[in-house]
Amino acid sequence: MNTHTPLIPARAASLGRRRLLAAGAMAWLGVPAARANASVGPVMPAVSAPALPLRRHDGATPVLAAQLRGGPTAVQLMFTGCSTVCPIQGALFSTLQAALLAERHTAVRLLSLSIDPLADDPAALSAWLRRFGARPTWSAAAPAPEALESMFSLFTGGAAAGDRHTGQVYLFDRHARLVWRTSELPPAEEVMAGLRQIG
Repeated sequence: MNTHTPLIPARAASLGRRRLLAAGAMAWLGVPAARANASVGPVMPAVSAPALPLRRHDGATPVLAAQLRGGPTAVQLMFTGCSTVCPIQGALFSTLQAALLAERHTAVRLLSLSIDPLADDPAALSAWLRRFGARPTWSAAAPAPEALESMFSLFTGGAAAGDRHTGQVYLFDRHARLVWRTSELPPAEEVMAGLRQIG
């Protein structure tokens, strides 16, 4: 009879693998480890979203602050031509969407925000949403090209080019204020916990 007991519980091993994969992905993207985890948790003081012009998947052209106002919103940075980290981020939001529906968090919205405004037109953004089974509370948008630097400043603090593509999820309250940052490529449970913190 084999009585071998694993030294590491399966859940801990899975979490370790996830962190290792995230660290490898971020290293591949050129994001230094210290930078990747430097700002996790509550954002104090909260940072108001600026009036950056957007172009949504449906062709609408709101400003970022208006897009975020009205309900808690989880935001991810991505681009539709990405084949490395972005599909993982899309799958995360798909899982998060299912968890929100299961817990009846109907006020929470999801926003996939592109960092490639020249390539990510409404058709590409709509295809991204279809690929991951997005429901009406999940939208996608790209900033106007001239607003890209201001967008990076909001999310990454004006990081250098190699630090721009992040796997963090950014949580905004109903007043369009950035109030929480997750770790890199977080599990859906971490995002849900942050959303519970902001109400």
